Amino acid sequence: LQTLIQETDPGADYRIDRALNEACESVIQTACKHIRSGDPMILSCLMEHLYTEKMVEDCEHRLLELQYFISRDWKLDTVLYRKCQGDASRLCHTHGWNETSELMPPGAVFSCLYRHAYRTEEQGRRLSRECRAEVQRILHQRAMDVKLDPALQDKCMIDLGKWCSEKTETGQELECLQDHLDDLVADCRDIVGNLTELESEDIQIEALLMRACEPIIQTFCHEVADNQIDSGDLMECLIQNKHQKEMNEKCAIGVTHFQLVQMKDFRFSYKFKMACKEDVLKLCPNIKKKVDVVICLSTTVRNDTLQDAKEHRVSLKCRKQLRVEELEMTEDIRLEPELYEACKSDIKNYCQNVPYGNAQIIECLKEIKKQLSTRCHQKVFKLQETEMMDPELDYTLMRVCKQMIKRFCPEADSKNMLQCLKQNKNSEVMDPKCKQMITKRQITQNTDYRLNPVLRKACKADIPKFCQNILNRAKDDTELEGQVISCLKLKYADQRLSPDCEDQIRVIIQESALDYRLDPQLQMHCSDEISNLCAEEAAAQEQTGQVEECLKVNLLKIKTEMCKKEVLNMLKESKADIFVDPVLHTACALDIKHHCAAIPPGRGRQMSCLMEALEDKRVRLQPECKKRLNDRIEMWSYAAKVAPAEGFSDLAMQVMTSPSKNYILSVITVGICVLFLIGLMCGRITKRVTRELKDR
Repeated sequence: LQTLIQETDPGADYRIDRALNEACESVIQTACKHIRSGDPMILSCLMEHLYTEKMVEDCEHRLLELQYFISRDWKLDTVLYRKCQGDASRLCHTHGWNETSELMPPGAVFSCLYRHAYRTEEQGRRLSRECRAEVQRILHQRAMDVKLDPALQDKCMIDLGKWCSEKTETGQELECLQDHLDDLVADCRDIVGNLTELESEDIQIEALLMRACEPIIQTFCHEVADNQIDSGDLMECLIQNKHQKEMNEKCAIGVTHFQLVQMKDFRFSYKFKMACKEDVLKLCPNIKKKVDVVICLSTTVRNDTLQDAKEHRVSLKCRKQLRVEELEMTEDIRLEPELYEACKSDIKNYCQNVPYGNAQIIECLKEIKKQLSTRCHQKVFKLQETEMMDPELDYTLMRVCKQMIKRFCPEADSKNMLQCLKQNKNSEVMDPKCKQMITKRQITQNTDYRLNPVLRKACKADIPKFCQNILNRAKDDTELEGQVISCLKLKYADQRLSPDCEDQIRVIIQESALDYRLDPQLQMHCSDEISNLCAEEAAAQEQTGQVEECLKVNLLKIKTEMCKKEVLNMLKESKADIFVDPVLHTACALDIKHHCAAIPPGRGRQMSCLMEALEDKRVRLQPECKKRLNDRIEMWSYAAKVAPAEGFSDLAMQVMTSPSKNYILSVITVGICVLFLIGLMCGRITKRVTRELKDR
């Protein structure tokens, strides 16, 4: 049969194959009517419309039958032979097309041509433009069906039967082989790997994927799609626009599949391979999987940065592409295999109906972190630690707050992005969805000081000094539920923190005073009280300190000792700085401006100023401020009875904020004077007795 086809040469004129001519007549009339009858390009036109709406089933079968033989004898492809004869002679050292010998096995000439088709100018000799176009045409057609790739079908026949017998849809067989790459026999694995590597450089070879993605390509990627040699730009563009509203399901699935295949070998990411191959050989030898290569290189970059190395071991071009790969991996949990494997059962139990894209599974796991299995919980904690150190890797935050970052943080360093957003969180023009996301991240940060890099750095000396007992009980990769931050808050009230640490804790106290959800210890110990006593305040859409105020007002009704302790701690903190009591600060803002403007905030100074103004009958405070101050005095008085002063600084603070401050100070002064006089008199008597004894 093959000899007959070689002699009749239907590749030169398809009309010789009467069955094909009759079956495809309607397709030729509609899809290929612009090509002259009998032209060899008719076959190429028919192949371009294979598996499209214009193709009919009978024509499809006849066309694939003929292409099966043409793909195994390139002499039958007249156009390819004519346009590539010179290149084959010049680059592949052959004059007879598709020569076969011990040194030149079947198909070797075409293999040689396609290797040269994807060479850059720097790499040396390349194909002529006409030949390169024909080679790409053949590759596109071959990718339509594994039966059109002789080497692939020959070496992978057993694996196709073993792994892909049920994959009968168009293009599914190759996808199946790529999915089972690690399970394939060596020869098949090499061929599938080489083809995947080629696809990473020129994804247009994947004709079926290109058809599915045509709308998104035309809208977002038309500039890179027009390039004769792709060099990985088109796939990168498709990945970046995967979640645009124009994206259809088939294209999204195809792009995601390619991303997952890329994780199996870093060579399958063409741009990454070209930018980092020297760095990988030098720093990460013997590592094959892309995710492991990314971890290896990013760890090296991070260590060089932390150690302030004069010269980075990872080259600049590799660092830039590495950043692209890191950001792409954050979009889908399946692109982070270790995390995905650790959390598979949890995803099935808690996030079964959540889509993988847009980091939605990762976000789902974060929200139910306390319910996760130990291994998954640890991995999610590590992920959050990484994201907090480098917020640009937080895909959801970057996506939801994209416009707000452009507005408020256009020049901010990626490491300071969350900090910048937090500072602008209460702006009138802040997007509500972004504000909600920032609050979520703040809640996460306050569960553990390790998730707050700025606090961790500022309180580096204070944490082991004051909170060592908590650190001793801590376990790696598990949250401390805000215990360290609560410990630092108490030391802030006692005015014992270093200046940098004090500044950071003041910010945290101010933020959590407005939103009880930012105080893990309060939320944990007072959950029942909040539900029973402050349900209406907790349900408010905008948290402005109502829940905290409700708990303070209902202090006498709180029965749980731990909750009562947390509320008392809040009162203690408010004595140290009026800014951490938003209700009182709002009520007394005008009075602070009029009577205490010259007094710097912090260390209870402005609170003492207001107390003096309250006692001074010549000063008239705003009614709301006066009412709130009197409420606080009652609360502090009760707090002093329930929780007596624990040290001298605490005692001094209670005296300074007491309504009977002047009386207490007068009594203390009189007491000191009496002691002084007694001491003076005792000293004179002792002196006289000593002199009399000497005279004797």
